[in-house]
Amino acid sequence: MKACLGLHGVGVSRGVAIGQAYVIQRNQCRVRERHLPASQIEAEVVRFEEALGRARQQLWAVRDDLPPHTPIDIASFIDTHLLMLDDRVIARDPVELIRARHCNAEWALKTQRDALVKVFDAMDDPYLRTRKDDIDHVVCLIMRLLQGEGESRPGSLAGRIIIADDLSPADTVTMQNEGVAAFVTEYGGPTSHTTILARSLGIPAIVGLHNLMRYIEDGEALIVDGDLGVVIANFDERGRSLYQQKQRNALRHRQALEGLAQQPAVSRDGISVSLLANIELKEDIKATTQVAAKGVGLYRTEFLFMNRNRLPDEEEQYEAYVNVVRKLDGAPLTIRTLDLGADKTLTSERREAPRGVMATNPALGLRAIRLCLRDQALFKTQLRAILRASAEGPVNLMLPMITSLQEIGQAISLIEQAKLELLSEGQAFDHALPVGAMIEVPAAALSAHVFARHLDFLSIGTNDLTQYTLAADRLDNMLDYLYQQLHPAVLRLIDMTLKAGRKAGIPVAMCGEMAGEPRYTRLLLGLGLREFSMQPAMVPEIKRVIQEVEIEPLTRRVRRALSLPSSIEVEQFVDRLNRG
Repeated sequence: MKACLGLHGVGVSRGVAIGQAYVIQRNQCRVRERHLPASQIEAEVVRFEEALGRARQQLWAVRDDLPPHTPIDIASFIDTHLLMLDDRVIARDPVELIRARHCNAEWALKTQRDALVKVFDAMDDPYLRTRKDDIDHVVCLIMRLLQGEGESRPGSLAGRIIIADDLSPADTVTMQNEGVAAFVTEYGGPTSHTTILARSLGIPAIVGLHNLMRYIEDGEALIVDGDLGVVIANFDERGRSLYQQKQRNALRHRQALEGLAQQPAVSRDGISVSLLANIELKEDIKATTQVAAKGVGLYRTEFLFMNRNRLPDEEEQYEAYVNVVRKLDGAPLTIRTLDLGADKTLTSERREAPRGVMATNPALGLRAIRLCLRDQALFKTQLRAILRASAEGPVNLMLPMITSLQEIGQAISLIEQAKLELLSEGQAFDHALPVGAMIEVPAAALSAHVFARHLDFLSIGTNDLTQYTLAADRLDNMLDYLYQQLHPAVLRLIDMTLKAGRKAGIPVAMCGEMAGEPRYTRLLLGLGLREFSMQPAMVPEIKRVIQEVEIEPLTRRVRRALSLPSSIEVEQFVDRLNRG
């Protein structure tokens, strides 16, 4: 009998699954350029357009088959891919390449894909950088149709554990409808499509398990532990029995969470905590209201500027923002201003980049507030749109990647200019619009006591704060051992920011991944955090923890964590804290 085998990846969706592996082996869209004679060019264009049409049909079929109870963010992913199939960069630019270079459709599509992915790879925002998955999934769908490949599957995927290099949203939805038990992929991270969809669907998932398909055979019996990020093969009956009991416990836990939606997030000693949602599309509001989040703590605006031919004007931005404000029906909306670099706005309306834009390290280059202060016309357009939307309901304006008091002063000056312009035009807006800043670089945390005197609120972005503090790219799997959110330096910067807010009498929220991770909830409550903003699906889980604890005793215990010298000791402390 083979020895028990345990493979470790990143557990991104909790739960346990036991079942047989279904291994998906796919062509990785490798193609060669073929030069075509002039007489074949138009036929090649037709071949490409027919593949494009079949891709639309496949995605619409998936979209139409979504059950009524399907979470809204799943439909949004399918809609995004459908929109991309109609976007010029996918639908028309390859046609122009076919005609200009007399090349085959596969090569034209690959050339366009490589150019787009290069732009995404240069992005400094980790969340947006992983959105290149959209490009890859759409391109590979068209490519498979061009190459005449079909999907071969067993009669039923019910109870099977999907093993793949990666999965598209359409794959994930289709397989979920067929009753798959779990997803395990070689690639992906905490913000990949597989991760987001698996969490929304409540399916155990592990990503980033490299060389997975070297070790797992099709049909092999597996255990997937999404809590620990472990795939177990060659297990015995004792192991099966242990995980079956864990499955039963998890089911009882999920049933208990379903009853929390309309209950308040109040601790046992009567302290109220505000649970907010992170969103990027107006369609996400439905998921936000379903879990009774108290509003939106982070609205990413970058997607208004991407995958399009021209930059969005003031009216388009205003309509996008005001639609979200109205859907929230009086709940607060925090809009983060544009958090992209000048070389990373995916529009064909290109401007001559200022010297220094194409930095060697774009994460440290001209991005976010730096770009907005350099390109004041771009910034002013967005400020006017946000201000106008504030007339329809409670809106907060949040500035990303602030590092100095000078940047705050410049931004507030531009906001005041926008207000004067709107006033002279007779446009309505909230004259007392709250303005805050993201604390996501060490310089901002160290200066939080100064910033707090000039702002209405602060919000801690733990993803960037961790990677900038530790000089470790959070998406680089080779640096996983360095990316530690419980590093003592990171904790002290968080504590410093929370103290600065309390002293100045302004609220401090957290909108990074730590806010939506139940393992950290007690620690953060003890440090004094009272506003958490997260993916909507995590709101009930965090609410459960809040309702179980007494915060005042936690506060006394957690102070000890700040004096611990290593991440390992902090990890051990947090484990003890969570055990009670």
